[in-house]
Amino acid sequence: MILVTGGAGFIGANFVLDWLAQPGSEGVVNLDKLTYAGNRHNLASLADDARHVFVQGDVLDRALLDRLLAEHQPRAIVHFAAESHVDRSIHGPEDFIQTNVVGTFRLLEAARQYWSALPAMQKEAFRFLHVSTDEVYGTLSPTDPAFSETTHVAPNSPYSASKAASDHLVRAWHHTWGLPVLTTNCSNNYGPLQFPEKLIPLVILNALAGKPLPIYGDGLQVRDWLYVSDHCAAIRRVLQAGRPGEIYNIGGHNEKTNIAIVRSICALLDEQRPRADGVGYASQITHVTDRPGHDRRYAIDAGKIARELDWTPAETFDTGIRKTVQWYLDHPEWIAQVQSGAYREWVAKHYAG
Repeated sequence: MILVTGGAGFIGANFVLDWLAQPGSEGVVNLDKLTYAGNRHNLASLADDARHVFVQGDVLDRALLDRLLAEHQPRAIVHFAAESHVDRSIHGPEDFIQTNVVGTFRLLEAARQYWSALPAMQKEAFRFLHVSTDEVYGTLSPTDPAFSETTHVAPNSPYSASKAASDHLVRAWHHTWGLPVLTTNCSNNYGPLQFPEKLIPLVILNALAGKPLPIYGDGLQVRDWLYVSDHCAAIRRVLQAGRPGEIYNIGGHNEKTNIAIVRSICALLDEQRPRADGVGYASQITHVTDRPGHDRRYAIDAGKIARELDWTPAETFDTGIRKTVQWYLDHPEWIAQVQSGAYREWVAKHYAG
């Protein structure tokens, strides 16, 4: 049995589905608070699967964490639970500090107490895998080398600062008490089930609805893009063979500008769901004022995980974005389900017009 936090969100739900699809997989206790981005509908296919135990709750609730660990005796914790959007962290940073910093602290303390009391063999085998982001490293110039595991941490937003703080806590719990931790720092994920506050699903859904496609500033910000199923496979591999105390960067080897991403989506929609008036979706692109402190470039050097754990991404950006667009076209019921109160309020506030 493993305990997954945040397992009803985008990456967490994909991980739970991927984990339980593996032959002979262990069961999952899935703890999620079900905020606006946590969605039980993401896990609908597991409704009758006895290997999946869903618990609605908060990583800030230490008593609940202690109870779940005592009751289910997991051999590992995979910690996804986090507030995860830069824009929202600028407008309301306190939730990010509470969940990402204080929540990680409470989970670490619960895990340390649980791990300390385990029999020797189980104690040796236990792992705490903390899922983080490349944004903790700050920003790169066009000529800088990609982020490696030894890159100086320099977060530039409340979101990335909160994740960097949680990374430091995880490291400290290993070096102070020996808790067998693993940390992964991933690049921008995309794929099925992503809540439409993020660039790719927002563009897909706005395009289909005939709305403007908002591009911050000149749109030349560069990100490395990682298809979510590749990320899930990497996490499985790190959990299986990663060395306690180590950091592993996970990237897709796909550096793209934001404007190139949007134009790729428009071209796929022109092909798969053309507008009735024959005009291309790119006509809906609208440049909006850049957000404060917008990092110019992220890029991941994923050489360590390739060398040490023999993991490389299976998807190119071209294959991954085609699968992603097709998934959103094929799942209108999921779109209708998530486009409810909290989502509408967020979009109205940040992408009005």
